Amino acid sequence: MPARENFSQKRKSLGGPSRQNSSQEELGLDSTQRKNLSGLARVFSGATVGLESVPIEVEVDIASQGLPSFTIVGLPDKAIEEARERVRSAIKNSGSDFPARRITVNLSPADLPKVGPSYDLPIALGILLASGQIAADLGGALVLGELSLDGSLRHTNGVLAMALLAKGKGFRRLFLPAVNAREAALINKIEIYPVSSLLDLFKHLSGLERIIPQKHISFAEIPAKVDYEFDFADVAGQEQAKRALEIVAAGGHNVFLKGVPGAGKTMLARALPGILPDLTEEEALEVTKIYSITGNLPEGESVIKYRPFRAPHHTTSRIGLIGGGSHPLPGEISLAHRGVLFLDEFPEFPRHVLESIRQPMEDGIVTVSRAAGRLSFPAKFILVSASNPCPCGYFGDQNRKCKCLPGQILRYQKRISGPIIDRIDLHIELPPVQVEKLTRQNLSREEKRLIEDSKMVKKRVQKARDIQTKRFKGTKLTCNSEMSTREVKQFCPLSQDCLTLLRQAAAQMNLSARSYYRVIKVARTIADLAGEKEIRATHLAEALQYRPKVDE
Repeated sequence: MPARENFSQKRKSLGGPSRQNSSQEELGLDSTQRKNLSGLARVFSGATVGLESVPIEVEVDIASQGLPSFTIVGLPDKAIEEARERVRSAIKNSGSDFPARRITVNLSPADLPKVGPSYDLPIALGILLASGQIAADLGGALVLGELSLDGSLRHTNGVLAMALLAKGKGFRRLFLPAVNAREAALINKIEIYPVSSLLDLFKHLSGLERIIPQKHISFAEIPAKVDYEFDFADVAGQEQAKRALEIVAAGGHNVFLKGVPGAGKTMLARALPGILPDLTEEEALEVTKIYSITGNLPEGESVIKYRPFRAPHHTTSRIGLIGGGSHPLPGEISLAHRGVLFLDEFPEFPRHVLESIRQPMEDGIVTVSRAAGRLSFPAKFILVSASNPCPCGYFGDQNRKCKCLPGQILRYQKRISGPIIDRIDLHIELPPVQVEKLTRQNLSREEKRLIEDSKMVKKRVQKARDIQTKRFKGTKLTCNSEMSTREVKQFCPLSQDCLTLLRQAAAQMNLSARSYYRVIKVARTIADLAGEKEIRATHLAEALQYRPKVDE
């Protein structure tokens, strides 16, 4: 922060009247008009409601009569009430005068709850305007930021949503903490002013030192900082599971991995983000806005250009998973939007927690209803669930004997309801990895050539997604898994051979109506990976192999 400067002393050293009197005398106002002008000020800020922002008018009134006090009204939370002490110290430590009068701050509209410390800067600025220490027109400006006691500005959550609000409501300027400037610079057609401290903003509005606006940053200019934990080349064996995950990535389908401990379920799940297609600019802004509002945006990053990967523990609560709270915020399924939600030890999650994700899995959106109102959060994620076949983990293993009783195995498997199972497109049983594949090091040139890394698989996945983007042009769909029943009939015509195969499979495998259409969507993805325009019987046959067994 720049060195503290006392503006009262500076004005005296210049041999002129205080800025409050001089600025008002230059306007030709009499004493009564000056008192009315200096008593009230308005500064615009914003409040985040769910994932959207609404404009807030910060009104500051400094009364000429009454005992000194500082009151904030307009349904503020505890963080805003404590802003009184932060604002008081910041103004004094920035070299300005804090009025020893009755100060009333109103956050309008008064019936909307206000949360967070982002109102510190507009409140401080309103006090300086109302007391006449600054004379500036802020009618077309949006102001936000949390103040430190020394007047410097801290990182503030939800800046991207505020920048979108400023653009949508016609604000020309946005004053915000300098540390958030690059995040807001993604939005064009507004001037972003990075403010390091209240002192710097004082100088800028007083015409002493101008703050240089942040240049607009295009999406393509920002490098993608991606360091995936695992590569497909690191996974020994499990070729069927790798093929299934390629289909999952290409079509955005859900998958259930079941196998003995050490079969590679977690490793495969954590390798999945490495083969997912790149985020488009629209998708990246959606993800970044969620992470910005919740305070999960990684330090030093202005936009998230990679697919998110969320792996909550099985002790996570229902609110932690789907979102909510007294002031509802997105949960894990929304933080996994456009990415992967990995639920390891799937049966260990409480039954009511798992059942809460059924509707978001189907609709791609979760609605949280509270007494104060309803909020909706996006939740278009790829569910990757993993489970052991039984409590001990070795049911069906030919090498190790299962120690569980039949009743224990049945109860363990029944923890996952039929409706959840029905909403998962691909079910994969992973056999134990053979020791020979783990210990073998000297591979032939032909064997090395057959091993595919994540980059090679990702190229095929991206090609399949490009086909889907072209197919769904003009709709809101982005991948095959998002198709509804009507859209499956529209985009996935089937030949007579395919219909015959599906009839036989539906009868033998007891397919529900939901499973029937999910098989077709998986077959459409398999055809896209093969570069085929029409779904063939071979594509449907492979898709049917990924359905759970009838006895399950």
